[in-house]
Amino acid sequence: MLDQLQTLQANALQALEAITDEAALEQWRIAHLGRKSPLMQVFGQMNSLPKEERPLVGRTANQVKNSLEAALQAKRHALQETALQRALQTERLDVTLPGRPLPLGRLHPITQTMRQIYHIFAQMGFQVYRSRDVETDEYNFQLLNFPPHHPAREMQDSFYIQTETDRGDNPILLRTHTSPGQIHAMRAVTGYHGRGALPENPPPIRIILPGMCYRYEQITARASIQFTQVEGLAVGKHITLGDLKGTLSDFARRMFGQQVRSRFRASHFPFTEPSAEMDIECFVCAGAGCSVCKHTGWLEILGAGMVHPVVLRNGGYHPEKYTGYAFGMGPERITMLKYRIEDIRYFWQNDMRFLEQF
Repeated sequence: MLDQLQTLQANALQALEAITDEAALEQWRIAHLGRKSPLMQVFGQMNSLPKEERPLVGRTANQVKNSLEAALQAKRHALQETALQRALQTERLDVTLPGRPLPLGRLHPITQTMRQIYHIFAQMGFQVYRSRDVETDEYNFQLLNFPPHHPAREMQDSFYIQTETDRGDNPILLRTHTSPGQIHAMRAVTGYHGRGALPENPPPIRIILPGMCYRYEQITARASIQFTQVEGLAVGKHITLGDLKGTLSDFARRMFGQQVRSRFRASHFPFTEPSAEMDIECFVCAGAGCSVCKHTGWLEILGAGMVHPVVLRNGGYHPEKYTGYAFGMGPERITMLKYRIEDIRYFWQNDMRFLEQF
């Protein structure tokens, strides 16, 4: 049996030397290492051998098998090298040609708009404050003057993670606006935790709060279940509505051009009093009226107002000593207005034909 194995090895290696292509190499593998090859039959005959011969025969058979497999790999590598050399000799390759340019990544249009907003408010002295996306009903509604069963809650259909059945009157949800960050920021500055006396002299605050918001809404060309917001908050002594109007008017000029006009319209938000919405003169038709501004000459860009005394108190500021203003804007809407984008869904479909324009 040992002589047979040596003969098998010698014949297989001799046949391997004559092979010149991949197809013949595959046939060689089947003939000498396949399941029906003479070598594999030796393994099948092990039980018929005397017990004292089995270890030696088995060890020799494995050595032959490993030797043939190594020779197979070496031959395959040699054939590949030969094929590559032949291709280089027959094909023309101009190494002086420039390489193919790699496409460069770009910032998402919403990211570009948000960074522009950050830059403008940073120049005004605002700092960026980030708060969490998952909120409790207390922070998302109650501390912002939305008591349970308040009609204004119907304006914001919510994604609840844990319902009232699980957590009583304080379920967990995905935040519907960035306004809960106002309470987090004020309490971080004042050290107030919602209990006990209000701090005597808490420091002022001037921040913007960017982030993603989530609402359970029908997806249309103008509404989505997720969108970004940038909230603004300033609290201190002797802050007036004039400060709010001056800040936002200056923001509009820096964002849309120094010649843009703005106006404020009375509105209502539970967490501000008085409340207003801000419009800018349509930069497409210069106020003459067009399809972008729905022939009104004005474009709504944000909501704002003076912080409600209840919200100030919940944040740790005494409403008789401190005042403040807040505002909130949607970068998607601003981007759509600036570039005349007609469908908000374009921002999240990852269509390169759209994104490459920015």
